[in-house]
Formats: sequence, C-alpha cells, structure tokens
Amino acid sequence: MLELKAINAGYGNVQVLRNLSLTAKPGQVTCVMGRNGAGKTTMLRTIMGQVQAQAGSITLNNTPLHGLPAHEVPRHGIGYVPQGRRLFGELTVAQNIEIGLMTRHKTAKTRDYVLSLFPRLRERLAQRSSTLSGGEQQMLAIARALCLEPAVLLLDEPTEGLQPSMITLIRETLLTLKATGVATILVEQRVDAVLSMANQIAFVSNGTVAETLENTNLTPATPQFQTYVGI
Repeated sequence: MLELKAINAGYGNVQVLRNLSLTAKPGQVTCVMGRNGAGKTTMLRTIMGQVQAQAGSITLNNTPLHGLPAHEVPRHGIGYVPQGRRLFGELTVAQNIEIGLMTRHKTAKTRDYVLSLFPRLRERLAQRSSTLSGGEQQMLAIARALCLEPAVLLLDEPTEGLQPSMITLIRETLLTLKATGVATILVEQRVDAVLSMANQIAFVSNGTVAETLENTNLTPATPQFQTYVGI
C-alpha cells in the first residue's frame, strides 16, 4: 500500500502541495481529478522523488520513500508514466523495453508478459519509438513502466489525445493489472474513463485532497465533478 501523509512540496519558494494525504491500495485504481494547476502532476513527481517533499511522509508497505534520490524510487517498485510519455525517441521499441527491465533486473519472462498485454509492440520491436503513432507511444510508455513489475503504477493523463480504441485498450490493461494486485494512481480528466475503472476518486484542489469518494453509484452528474473539475 502506498501512503502519502501530510505532504508539502513545491518549486523553490512556490508551494504547490499543502498537507496532501492519499492512500493507494493493492488491486485498486485510485483516480485523481482536479482543475489544471491543482497539484496533481506535482504529487506524482513528489512520489517519484523528482520534487522533494518539504514535510510529511511517503511510504510503500511501511518503507519510507520520501528523501530517496529519484533514481532509487523505481527500484522499490514504483512505475511512472508521465504526461507526454518521455520515451527515448531515438531508441527502438525493444531498447526502451530493455531499459525498463534493467531497472529492477527483470528477465525475458517479464518482457514476454508485458508484450502479451500489448501485442502490437511485439510487431514493432525493431522500430524507432519516435516513429510510432501517439497511441503506440503510450502503449510503449506503459509497457516500459510495467517492466519493473511494479507494486504501484502512476499514470498522468494516459488517454490524452488518443482515439477511442486506444483508450479502451488502456482501460482493459489497467483492469488486468488491478486483478493482479497492482495499486494504480491515475491522474485523469475524462469522467467516462474514470467511472469505468476507478475504485475511488480523490479530488485535488489548491494542493490538497479536498474529498475522496468511493466509486459505487457515481455518475457524470455527481456534483463533485463540477465543483472540483469543472465538467
């Protein structure tokens, strides 16, 4: 279980996160929603050590992650798919996947499992990643993160700009991962995508989690979507 408790973080003198607390449980998808500038991406970057927490704690199964250098966090089993994918564009699909495997010394067995989730990537292993379509690049970014065999997967706006068939594939992949016990934190603005896969929805406002709802009888007309997201 990943737990954030009373996190303060920001950039220089600009504080973005204010006493933010969040829990992501194994086998569940926690969706984080909020307006632009609310602090969603900063929260993910703080978990990954790219932004240092100024106060509070971040733990994975009671192991502290706060204070670790950024390159150490993935080795504890945190996979991260940032907005914009951040692939190594000049490297092939196979090479990008290999970099993911190297992070936690995973083997061909992990590689085969990941490629079974994204069969199209197997057809493009020798292709330079910068030449892939947007949807294929998103597949590769998720595949590279899954090569860590993560306990927790962080995704920042994974469906942005994608066609419906790709969004469906991402949703099916996350549901598969949920069944294997992976805890997922999904930053997303599409209510239709959220409602189809999230166990709980955390609404971020002004750098803190203002409200968390279990996804039982939520609909697009639920008032919090308008209050916190403006939908």
